[in-house]
Amino acid sequence: MNIGINTFVLKDADTAIIPVFNETNDLKVESIQKLYKHFKENKKFKGRAGGILTTINISESISQDIIFVELGSREELTSESIRFSLSSAIKKAIEIKGSKVYVGSIIDEKLMLEDIIKSVVEGIGLGAYKFDKYKTENKDNINLEVSLENDENSSLIKEYISEALLLVQTTNLARDLVNEPSNVIYPETLSQAAAQAGKKYGFQVEVFDEAEINGFGMKSFLSVAKGSENPPKLIVMRYFGDEANKEDILGYVGKGLTYDSGGYSLKPTTSMDTMKSDMGGAAAVIGSISAIAERNLKVNVIGVIATCENLISGRAYKPGDIIGSMSGKSIEVLNTDAEGRLTLADAVHYIIEKEKASKVVDIATLTGAALVALGITTTAVITNNDEFYKKLETASLITGEKIWKLPSFDDYKKLIKSDIADLKNTAGRNAGTITAGLFIGEFVQNKPWLHLDIAGTSWAEKDNSYYSKGGTGVGVRTLYYLAKNN
Repeated sequence: MNIGINTFVLKDADTAIIPVFNETNDLKVESIQKLYKHFKENKKFKGRAGGILTTINISESISQDIIFVELGSREELTSESIRFSLSSAIKKAIEIKGSKVYVGSIIDEKLMLEDIIKSVVEGIGLGAYKFDKYKTENKDNINLEVSLENDENSSLIKEYISEALLLVQTTNLARDLVNEPSNVIYPETLSQAAAQAGKKYGFQVEVFDEAEINGFGMKSFLSVAKGSENPPKLIVMRYFGDEANKEDILGYVGKGLTYDSGGYSLKPTTSMDTMKSDMGGAAAVIGSISAIAERNLKVNVIGVIATCENLISGRAYKPGDIIGSMSGKSIEVLNTDAEGRLTLADAVHYIIEKEKASKVVDIATLTGAALVALGITTTAVITNNDEFYKKLETASLITGEKIWKLPSFDDYKKLIKSDIADLKNTAGRNAGTITAGLFIGEFVQNKPWLHLDIAGTSWAEKDNSYYSKGGTGVGVRTLYYLAKNN
């Protein structure tokens, strides 16, 4: 997909997307203004953001598909409503086989031009995504050329478009990784994907094998990996954009379970078919570092992914086992399906001890309890540092990726203490998202830390707004802006 500013004019397009508000709209092209007035007078518009009305405009020997897309009320216009509306419009354009699409401008005094331009590009780029590489028929070969109308064709606007397109590209990279089946993406191939991204976007990648992981003393991580014939990998991605300030390192840790059966605490079949997505956190880290490196942000970021499969075999770890960890803390295993926190515990300790991260963010599809608490729209956050959380909150407001901070009182920490070891890997059903996050918090050594549980937001069961069915790529854009604003 190519998106540019004023790259072609309306009469040269086969499809035109015309954004309109609930209030009166003064559209520049007379024939389109007449169509708009006709539909307005006949009450054809729905009066809500994302509403679509498609017609044909025939004028001056030109025949074009016209897609009126509603933005809702001017007073209620937000960056997120623009993304939502434009994603609906581009899906319709693809449905009617548009290839050369003209997009009318959005003028609003409340939002900055930067926010409008980026939201339009993200809505179109993310909304057009579809994972159909394994289909042999009825594939949507999306090769769109999109021209955005704007009276100010400046280098600054081109920069806005470039940044937004990069975030679309890297979010879709994360989506692709999540959507690939587990016989295609497993620890070795996920490592290769990270290495390919490093070459393309400009960051260093080092991959450690099982023997090296054992040498680090990562017993908790290796316990989870024992049941699979596919050996684990520790992926380390390094980007230093601020060489003069190497003491300030932002550490991103992504959960990298390329498949999770639950182990001996076996999941029901209906819960296993999407468990290829249990590396959504890893995909988000790869995508965000790719964007950070490509934009040459003046920040130091290191990403770590402890990737493995959680399967059943004669070697697999079992409920009741007591295992070690890189930190030296002992862990009582009560549920082998609470495996992600075991891999993250060692990965977090590694990024602090070996990579000298001064701040840590872990992102993981960690608990079903997050779905129960916050549904599919909001990512749960646990933190030990309110100032760090405010920076994350600022980033999430830019991207529209909703977050919500959960409490982390000491009362909850008591629930993960074991009678026979230092910690236990589950405290049961009550406050499951909180106690899972706090388990990881036991390994952060008082560094400023954020835990993002994306179990509800990393996967879409059906198309919804600019999220297509499957992996959403959530976290890529927010982690990017967290680094940019840091």
